[in-house]
Amino acid sequence: MSLIQAIILAIVEGLTEFLPISSTAHMIFTSSIFGIQTDEFVKMFQVSIQFGAILAVIVLYWKKFFDFKSINFYVKLALAVVPALVLGKLFDDKIEAVLEKPLPIAIVLVVGGLVLLFIDNYFKKSIVNKEEDISVKKAITIGFWQCLAMMPGTSRAAASIIGGMQQGLSRKVAAEFSFFLAVPTMLAVTCYSIFLKDWNYKGIEQKGFEMIFANSTNTTAFIVGNVIAFIVALLAIKLFIGFIQKYGFRIWGWYRIIVGIILIIAIQTNLL
Repeated sequence: MSLIQAIILAIVEGLTEFLPISSTAHMIFTSSIFGIQTDEFVKMFQVSIQFGAILAVIVLYWKKFFDFKSINFYVKLALAVVPALVLGKLFDDKIEAVLEKPLPIAIVLVVGGLVLLFIDNYFKKSIVNKEEDISVKKAITIGFWQCLAMMPGTSRAAASIIGGMQQGLSRKVAAEFSFFLAVPTMLAVTCYSIFLKDWNYKGIEQKGFEMIFANSTNTTAFIVGNVIAFIVALLAIKLFIGFIQKYGFRIWGWYRIIVGIILIIAIQTNLL
C-alpha cells in the first residue's frame, strides 16, 4: 500500500466513522475501486487508523472525558462497551469471513438505509435531552444495539444512534453518546488488532505492531493515516451534529440506499 492509498483510506475513515453510513463498507469498496491490495497489513491498517478518529472525539469533548468528578459517565461507558467486546471476540473469525464477501455488505447498506428513512418519524418523542440523564440501564441497552454493527455494512454509529433514540434520547444526545461509546469500543478493537491479534503477514505470523515497524513504508502509512483520520474526523463530527439537528437522518438513508444499489449492480456486473 502506497502513502497516497493510505491517505485515501484515512480520509474515508475520518469522514465515515461517525456517520451512520458504515466506515467498514466504504473502506472495503474504496480499496476495490482504487485497486488497493487487501493484504494483512491493509486489513490491520483499516482498523488501527480508528485511533486517530478516537482522538478527535476526545479532543472535541475533552471537558466530558476529563471531568473525573463524573464517575457515572465512565461507569456507563465501561458497562455499555462490554456486549460488543464479548460478542466481537466470539465472532471475530466469522466477521472477517463476511468482509471477504462484498455483496452482503452492499445489501446491508440498502437495508440500513431503509431503516434510517423512518427513524425520525418512529422516534418522535425524546425524554432524555442531556447525557447526565442517561441511566446505566439505557447505556447498556444502547451497548447491545451497537452489537448489530458486527455485521459489516450496518454502521456502528447508526446502530448505537438508533438504539439511543429507541431509549428516548434526542437526536443530538443519541449521536453524542454514540461518539462517547465509540472511544472505548474502538480503542479496544484497535489495541486488539495491534497488540494481541495474530496476522499472517507475508507467510509469517505477526502482531500488528510488528507489521507496522516491519519497514518504513508501513510505519509512515500508520502515522500519516492516523493524523489524517484525526483531522477529517474532527470536521465530520462537528458538521454531523449540526446537520442531524436540522435535517434528521432521512438524507443518510437515501445515501445508503443509492450507494448500496450502485455497488450491488457493480458487483453483479463484475465491475467490482
